[in-house]
Amino acid sequence: MIWYSERVEHKAGLRERKKNATWELLRKTALELFEESGFEDVSVAEIAAAAEVSKATVFNYFPTKEDLVIGGMKHHTGDAARIVRERPVGSTPHEALCGHYLHLLERRAPQVGLSDNPVFLRVQRLLVATPSLFIKAMDYRRQSAGLLAEALIEEGNAPLTSRLVASQLLHTQHILVEVNVRRLLAGDPVEEIHEAAVSAAEHAFGLLEHGIGDLMRRETEPPPPDASYGPDGCRVEYHLHPGEAEVEAAAEKVLAEPVDDMLQTLVDPERR
Repeated sequence: MIWYSERVEHKAGLRERKKNATWELLRKTALELFEESGFEDVSVAEIAAAAEVSKATVFNYFPTKEDLVIGGMKHHTGDAARIVRERPVGSTPHEALCGHYLHLLERRAPQVGLSDNPVFLRVQRLLVATPSLFIKAMDYRRQSAGLLAEALIEEGNAPLTSRLVASQLLHTQHILVEVNVRRLLAGDPVEEIHEAAVSAAEHAFGLLEHGIGDLMRRETEPPPPDASYGPDGCRVEYHLHPGEAEVEAAAEKVLAEPVDDMLQTLVDPERR
């Protein structure tokens, strides 16, 4: 019985290593193809062929093409909610998340944009260059804010206040991370970024703690109102730029097509 148990554990370990190796192969292959040809112009079928596996295998490891680049983000969407739920008595959500963010900065963690790991940098470059990936990443951040708000509501806080607090905390953190990543991609050393990142975090979370109050109160006369905008905030006159008329006509033509034909085009597997 002991021998059987050890043998099973060995096999399980071997299977896990094989799965991890396949996962790494698929991601490495995908990143190389995306960098070479662009995310939008590479199909899952091409990734499978380059990795010498089936298309089904790719989807078994990565449910969507976006997951090949930023799938890891989905595993962190609940981090903020968990940290707030586990905070000690007397601690505010602000204190808990600020402390955790500073802790991750100290560890030079990728979650706060302070990792010079080559794969992390490749992913960030693809994010910057690919609007669809950027939008997906923003959706993960939206999910994080939603989960944090739910955690605060569960504690008995008002829904509106919970959503406002969650949004402010996580959007502040997002801006801080974005600044760190931008400097990393510009080639600044991690240690140099770290010092500035700590100061920036203390400043940003300090604004949340004490409020913006009189910050940036205007001391000089404002410029004259923009005459191109009316009192409702809309432009007084709007003229189509050259070429926009053709675009509008093309859009109307597409909208006039039968819905079934449009749906058929959208679900065409050749578009992947």
